[in-house]
Amino acid sequence: MSNRYILRVIDSSDYPYLIQWRNDPRIRNYMYTQHVITAEEHQSWINKITTNDSYHPLILEYNNEPLGFVNIHQIAQGGIADWGFYTSPVAPKGTGSKLGEQALNYAFNTLKLHKICGQALDFNFASRKFHKRLGFKEEGTLEQHHFDGQKYHDVICFGLLANAYYLITNNEK
Repeated sequence: MSNRYILRVIDSSDYPYLIQWRNDPRIRNYMYTQHVITAEEHQSWINKITTNDSYHPLILEYNNEPLGFVNIHQIAQGGIADWGFYTSPVAPKGTGSKLGEQALNYAFNTLKLHKICGQALDFNFASRKFHKRLGFKEEGTLEQHHFDGQKYHDVICFGLLANAYYLITNNEK
């Protein structure tokens, strides 16, 4: 079998490492919910995203090894969705780019979405740079929109329209 990345729907075999990745401080510290997620909280979240058709939880694999997670959540009529993502804390450099590319391909070519929206806490410079590298426009700032228990943080909002995505991907060919 050749070396390849695939994006697939999550299944129950993914749940143990998803909670492990999510609770790793390298991921958790950049999330809205920064406490260690309990097994019960995790199962409740899994139930929500796997039983509602507006959620599309996906795993990125390389040679059958899970390396990343993305959830595309359709939030409005007309093909408007939010996304959230993270990679395994030990994923090789470049995994995030592959995850982003494959997730956007899935969102626009499989789900036929019109727009993907993303958010990043103001101090998450890696996520902000990642969104821009993928072609997202910074659409605004929600000032002091998130309280982490100690201080308020701005939330940076991003958006990518399907037509912009197709222009970007066609120019890369």
